[in-house]
Amino acid sequence: MTGCASPPPRFSIIVPTYGRPKQLAICLQALARLAYPRDRFEVIVVDDGSQSPPEEVVSAFHGQLDVTLLDQPHAGPAAARNTGAARAKGEFLAFTDDDCAPTPDWLSALAARFAAMPECMIGGRTLNALPENPYSAASQLLVDYLYAYYNANPERVGFFTSNNLALPRRLFWAIGGFDSTFPRAAAEDREFCDRWRYHGYRMIYAPEAVVYHAHALTFRTFWRQHVNYGRGACCFHRLRAQRGCDRIKLEPLSFYVQLLRYPSARGQCLRRRLRLTALLGISQLANAVGFFWESRRQ
Repeated sequence: MTGCASPPPRFSIIVPTYGRPKQLAICLQALARLAYPRDRFEVIVVDDGSQSPPEEVVSAFHGQLDVTLLDQPHAGPAAARNTGAARAKGEFLAFTDDDCAPTPDWLSALAARFAAMPECMIGGRTLNALPENPYSAASQLLVDYLYAYYNANPERVGFFTSNNLALPRRLFWAIGGFDSTFPRAAAEDREFCDRWRYHGYRMIYAPEAVVYHAHALTFRTFWRQHVNYGRGACCFHRLRAQRGCDRIKLEPLSFYVQLLRYPSARGQCLRRRLRLTALLGISQLANAVGFFWESRRQ
């Protein structure tokens, strides 16, 4: 006599959005192709005060997804994720962004990890969907480097981006959710991961849980993005100090040397390698500008 297999875990997929209806439609198309039982996940889209709420975009998927549209006054993606999590019914929360497209086996890969480690935060692998855009490529290359640097020890994983992570809903609220004082998509995920570890919970990297990120950038928006990262880093340091944690030291010179060598390690052709190296250097300059600007402002 054989027992019945337990049903797969139920997920609540939370997607914050702000003024990007075309990207949101592509994201929802990808979620509609998920190879996961339809009665075991819901999608919660949270509009962060767009001038034109994406009601038509979301309603087009009502026959394909269990999808809900919430709205809030413009307060940033951290607050939007909390708004979505407050309405979530799933055992696990899975976060992605409106300019991302998870692969069909994304939820299945996360579920397999949670079957073995139900009390962990799981972070997947994010790939650049715009390889011909040098600014998008450099931005994703920086994230890849940070994953390799901060997550080198599988027992001490320390950083995931918020466009591809999942965790138990109960533990999300046990540590207070995302810090909604972060008004931009900058360092709120870093602070959340740091607070997660502060409470003694473990983080697991799952490269098989893949999301494609289509963030089109120009030089201007690339610079602004990394200035904002620097501003967010300043806020992160301030909040960490208020929590009574040890002060985070500046990374050693070797961190930046390895960063600039990283394109070579990825086997890029010479011309592309030089361009990416230059853009990685510019990203760090922009980061420093944003950090000191925010520190003076505070």
